[in-house]
Amino acid sequence: MAPRSAPDPRPAGALSDTPTDADHARWLELLSALDPEALTDRFLARVGGVPGYDPAPIPVSELRRTGVLSFVSLIEGLRAGGFTAPVAVATDVGVSRARAGLPLTSLMTAIRHDFTVLWEALTRAATAEDAELIVRHTNIVLRTVDDYVHQTEAAYIAELQRMNEEQASVRQGLIASIFHEPPADPERLAVIAEELGLGDHADLRVAAAVGTDIAALRVHISEFERAGGRTFTHHFGDTLIAFARTVDLPGSRLAEIADQLDELRVGIAHSSTGVLGLRRAATAARSLAHLIRVGEIGAMTWNRGWARLAADRLLESGTPVLADVHTALAECTPAERSRLEEAARSYLGTGSIGASADALFCHRNTLTNRLRRFADLTGVDPLVPADAARLVVGWA
Repeated sequence: MAPRSAPDPRPAGALSDTPTDADHARWLELLSALDPEALTDRFLARVGGVPGYDPAPIPVSELRRTGVLSFVSLIEGLRAGGFTAPVAVATDVGVSRARAGLPLTSLMTAIRHDFTVLWEALTRAATAEDAELIVRHTNIVLRTVDDYVHQTEAAYIAELQRMNEEQASVRQGLIASIFHEPPADPERLAVIAEELGLGDHADLRVAAAVGTDIAALRVHISEFERAGGRTFTHHFGDTLIAFARTVDLPGSRLAEIADQLDELRVGIAHSSTGVLGLRRAATAARSLAHLIRVGEIGAMTWNRGWARLAADRLLESGTPVLADVHTALAECTPAERSRLEEAARSYLGTGSIGASADALFCHRNTLTNRLRRFADLTGVDPLVPADAARLVVGWA
């Protein structure tokens, strides 16, 4: 028994959407009746009402040139039953409009007028007897125009990406010149600030991250920029430096995200003189970032890290800050040493006998006696500012 053929899903009497061999000659006659110059005139009359084209960002002569080439290419594509290769004018249009700064939505709206103009011209050239032929070629017209649209869009997006990469490259070059040796002179820095859009003496907040902490800083930068902020970055040795204008919009989403930087493991510094003081601030932020220890959370600011930084610098110079103090305290029993250090550290943290006594749950006289005992043993008196500073640095 012969297999049954699949039923035709179209209702009885429906017109075919597939061209026949008999259509070919007449279809070519209709296409030959189309005048690219006249089609371009109609296109230009329509495109003037598209947002972004009033006024046009490119000369009318250029619009006309690419318009004629577009219609020539579209007609040739219709002759062949669709495009089989890249369309040169699609690339031309996409690239030139991207370079002219025309929004992509405006470009797509304008190009889709090509279909309207082309379809109207075809239907005007056709007679009543051509109605079914036109229907059978509708898909070819739609597919050909759509292919042209997609090729133009792809060229636009690719060119826009190239432009962004070029701009980013120029911007990174300007930023890198701030950190070059020898340092740029103030006049050059002023030019760089202007080109970066920072102006003179912008208040900059500078963050630095090292090692595995860089990833979190990159995420923060992304969120900050999505909220409308603008951040500049530079790799300064092993450190990612990020800087931006200080946000002065209390209560805003941008300010909220900017404040979240304090929760990251980064070094933070400021430049109140903008780009002029950026190198110094970045160096400070990098030094502070390197002070963060395993398990610590939150940003390392100057107020939090100055003592630790001073201790590191003294150790690098071969000057142990509290070697004599440690030697003296080693003569005590472990219990006494613990009590004396606890008393001194607490007082250094509060600056108040009463507050420290309350914190340690002991009498004021008890705390005073422990501080005196600490001074007698070590020769370093926590109640004397100069001695206290040494202890603060040594214990940072």
